[in-house]
Amino acid sequence: MEATVSTTDPSPAVKQVSIQLKQVSSTPGLGVQLLTAGTAACIADLFTFPLDTVKVRQQVQGEGGASALQGRGVVGTLSYIAKHEGPRALYSGIVPGLQRQMAFSAIRIGAYESVKNKYMEMSGVTGGFQMLGVRIAAGVTTGTLAILVAQPTDVVKIRMQAAGNTKQYKGVFDAYVTIKQTEGLKNGLYRGMMPNIARNCIVNVGETVVYDAAKDGFISGGYMKDGIGCHFASAVVAGVTATLVASPVDVVKTRFMNSPRGKYRGAIHCAMQTASKEGWKAFYKGFNASCLRLVSWNIVLWLSYEQIKIAVKEQYKSKA
Repeated sequence: MEATVSTTDPSPAVKQVSIQLKQVSSTPGLGVQLLTAGTAACIADLFTFPLDTVKVRQQVQGEGGASALQGRGVVGTLSYIAKHEGPRALYSGIVPGLQRQMAFSAIRIGAYESVKNKYMEMSGVTGGFQMLGVRIAAGVTTGTLAILVAQPTDVVKIRMQAAGNTKQYKGVFDAYVTIKQTEGLKNGLYRGMMPNIARNCIVNVGETVVYDAAKDGFISGGYMKDGIGCHFASAVVAGVTATLVASPVDVVKTRFMNSPRGKYRGAIHCAMQTASKEGWKAFYKGFNASCLRLVSWNIVLWLSYEQIKIAVKEQYKSKA
């Protein structure tokens, strides 16, 4: 925006003055949106990480580890880990977990609105059943991009959660280095990337897309106003949906990432071995912990995200 101050005085001593005024955007940019989503996801992880640790321990049952946890429920597993390994074991892997959220959730949630709007512009879709297709396409796109960036943090998080206080790794940096040196990138830090992409695309559709659609349905249907109550209800729907649709591929992803090199030929082989040895119920191991964790995580995530988003928008409006 340019403002020009001029004068009618012909004297050469009086010059035309041109003042450049910087125009301030009234809406946050993509970088701020990514940071907002990543921050909200980290807050959610801090509150619910012990449940995620319980889920991982239960999912690797039957693989030669965590046999002492066999048959225990969510509370029993929490108590057992806290008693025998100490409360800190429940937060084993929290650092790569937070790193993962700042990379993964920042992209899959923070970029979702921008990608959805771009797809709406490209397709010309503004509503109706076709809008669901646009939402799903945006969810799959951001979910895939997020995993390509955050995959190593996911592997390290799962390994440290499964290891607990066994001193397998000296710390987060040692875990990254050890896995890279002993297993490499493809078979180590990027092991299980395809099932992880599949799992997180499903989760992203189940969480982000379902939350977006549920919230829109509650508001447009006149059931709720846009506020904390609506955000809470939409988050519960998203969490339950994500757990139901993603649990089988989540179990395969966790087992494949945690397995020693050479145990499985690939994700499909891991799934086949799990089914043949333990039956289809194995794909829902840790379901209660996973559901409790995802529902709790979604509630904290979306309530935090919406409130941070409102605060950021107000800040930008005040500067405009």
